Amino acid sequence: MTWFQHSSTRSSLSSDTGFFLFIILLTAANLRAPITSTGPVLSDICATFGLSPSAAGLLNFIPLILFAAIAPLASWGGNRIGLEKSLWGAVCLIALGSVVRITPYASGLWAGTVILSAGIAAANVLLPPLIKRDFKHHTAKYIGLYASTMAITASVASGIAVPLGQMSGAGWQLSLGIWIVPAIIAVFAWMPLLKKAPSAAHAAHTPASDKLRSPWKSWLGWQVSLFMAMQSMVFYTLIDWFTPYAQFAGISQESAGWLLFVYQAVAVIANVVSISLLKKLKDQRMIGFCASLAIFVGLLGLWLFPAAALVWLVIAGLGAGASMVTCLSLFNLRAADHRQAAQLSGMAQCVGYGVAATGPLFFGMLHQYNNDWTLAFAALLGVSALQLFVAPLAGRSKLIG
Repeated sequence: MTWFQHSSTRSSLSSDTGFFLFIILLTAANLRAPITSTGPVLSDICATFGLSPSAAGLLNFIPLILFAAIAPLASWGGNRIGLEKSLWGAVCLIALGSVVRITPYASGLWAGTVILSAGIAAANVLLPPLIKRDFKHHTAKYIGLYASTMAITASVASGIAVPLGQMSGAGWQLSLGIWIVPAIIAVFAWMPLLKKAPSAAHAAHTPASDKLRSPWKSWLGWQVSLFMAMQSMVFYTLIDWFTPYAQFAGISQESAGWLLFVYQAVAVIANVVSISLLKKLKDQRMIGFCASLAIFVGLLGLWLFPAAALVWLVIAGLGAGASMVTCLSLFNLRAADHRQAAQLSGMAQCVGYGVAATGPLFFGMLHQYNNDWTLAFAALLGVSALQLFVAPLAGRSKLIG
């Protein structure tokens, strides 16, 4: 049976638009919040376990480096085992890791962070090709809704982390533990799809897909990956380091948490606008460039005029939201079928998050080197300037082949 034959006979559950959308959005709700809820209460976590600044930096480094390391394996697993089964395994890891990391032991914190990060990494890779496979004519719509859900939950997680930690004796464990709930719901929600998922035979290579070019051997694949890398590096560096920078500028820890909420919440507006533009524009060069320019302007403003942080974070947040939607869409728009989309998604997230993982690390090192923020922000602006160059290249209307 060819892929196209199988597509027309897929399960009634997965072909039901409402249920499919519910599954996608529920899964997306678990892909950023467990990470973004950590930053605002990181100092409290360090106080509990006596972690040094270096250890705290490593705790922030683990998710991103695992996003990179797991991505190729997730791509392979999705194509060999099946997307539904692989995604169910991913949300199981997220749920398990979320439980383990709030145990009253330092070993649980580290192990839980590794486990849930591995699950998020796999789901990051597998959702875009699933959308391309079952809803290839509505890719932009579903990618946009998926990205909006990630942005909403990520922003809420940042904003409520400190207040939640202060409202009970559970402290930071409540701030992180609250996100166990959507993870467990997702585990059970995916289970009806497993019985109707394509068999291993359907996951085998088809003659057509065997002839497709590997993204790793394509300049276009590398351009999409670098676009992913630059925007991810800036995003996660700001998430990790904005609070210390804000406190240096005279902004309280709680206020910094809410400013991060705004930074991520405005991405929802960018997502909605981007969905419309992605449908109307013949390619993605202009939207990629404008999104990158907004990030550059926002960073420059934060560096030069930190007192107006709200304004600059809104601008940068709009750019970050549009960049993320564009990147996720490119995984499908530059691929000939869902299998190549899985390969490109795996490559772009491997390269992208691998590079992005170094951002918070080197930003902190540059800040520590001269005990100032100038050199660190100059370097981050350099990364943003490179994104301005790469985004239009990745946005050209062509397939990898």
